[in-house]
This record gives sequence, C-alpha cells and structure tokens, in this order.
Amino acid sequence: MSDALTLDGIEKVYNRGKPSEVVVLRGATLTVARGEVVALVAPSGAGKSTLLHIAGLLDTADAGQVRHGGQDMTGLNDRDRTAARRADVGFIYQFHHLLAEFSALENIVLPQLANGVSARAAEVRARDLLARVGVAARAGHRPAQLSGGEQQRVAFCRALANTPKLLLADEPTGNLDPATSDQVFGALMELVRETGLSALIATHNMDLAARMDRVVRLDQGRVV
Repeated sequence: MSDALTLDGIEKVYNRGKPSEVVVLRGATLTVARGEVVALVAPSGAGKSTLLHIAGLLDTADAGQVRHGGQDMTGLNDRDRTAARRADVGFIYQFHHLLAEFSALENIVLPQLANGVSARAAEVRARDLLARVGVAARAGHRPAQLSGGEQQRVAFCRALANTPKLLLADEPTGNLDPATSDQVFGALMELVRETGLSALIATHNMDLAARMDRVVRLDQGRVV
C-alpha cells in the first residue's frame, strides 16, 4: 500500500536569480506512512511552513514530486489541486483562524457544506467531533467566548470535518501556555489515533515531538 505522503526532491527558491534570492528547500525528501504521525522539527525560518504548504498543495515546488497515497499531485491544475486538497487534506495552524461571526459548531459545519455534505449530516459530525475533544458544551459559543485551548480544539475539529486522509499541522499548540498545550495536544493525538489519520506536525516542542511515531528535522533545506 502506498505511503500517505511522499515528497521527493522538493526544491523551493524565492526571488530566483535576484540578489535577494533565498533557497528554502534543497531536494527535501520525506515519506509519511499510512497511520503514521511524524514530527517535523526545525528552527523558525528553516522552511517548515513552506514544506507543509507544498505537501498540502497550497504552494507549488520549483522541482520535485508530491504524491498523496501514491497519486502524483505535481502536475495538477489549480482547480484539481483545490479539489484534492479539500477532499484529502486537513490543516491546523498555530492560530486557530476560526470565523468570528460563527459558533464553534458552525465553524465545523461550513467546510462540510462546501464539500457537498447535507446540513443535517454535517451537524451530526460536528457535534461528534466536539464531543471527542471535550468541548461539546461549547458548541453554540463564538470563538471570542472560548478560551485559547478551546479555540484550538475547535480548529482541530474543523480540520478533520471532511474526514481527510492526511493532517498537516504547523505549530498547532505554539500559541498556548505549556499546561494547556499538553492537554490540547493530547486531545489532538487521541483524535488522530482514533481516526487512523496520517499526520505531519511541525513543532518546536521536543516533548510533544517525542510523543509521535517518528521525528525528522529540516536542516539547510533538507529533511534529515
């Protein structure tokens, strides 16, 4: 069975050919097996976010190949990339980016509606996800009425709303205090394990990284 994610020889250069040229990725190669949770560790500015964006089809590489489940995503046009991303990939960021005017429940329902799910089925799944991360009682609250940890739990649920095959997370607890970070990360890992997701999670926190299946590092544009 093919790996959930394969990055093969990924290169990314900003301002190519200019005096301000910045080489971010230099032939980065990485695989994430089905059901595997991989920690991606590197200092700020090393290219973690760029690698995640390329892996999740939010950005394109200058060279190299991206495969999801063995399927080559490299040559897709914008429309097909968007469809693949919506169907197969869930994203979590350091900041929750919830829609302020909608409730926690609605923030999880909306991406499902955009993916063609009925309103009733979307609400049922949203409530189930909120219950799994321990914030079911906050379903009707807007983001401003939630704590930082609660907001991020809702963001986890939103990322998993459309049952993606691959989860990409960029410092998902980096905006939380240590105690809350530990609790929220525990909720995320429990949810990932329950659903059998494959995940690539960028983090500075080595204690959190140690709780994943494998740790890789981004060094001078290469995965080691």
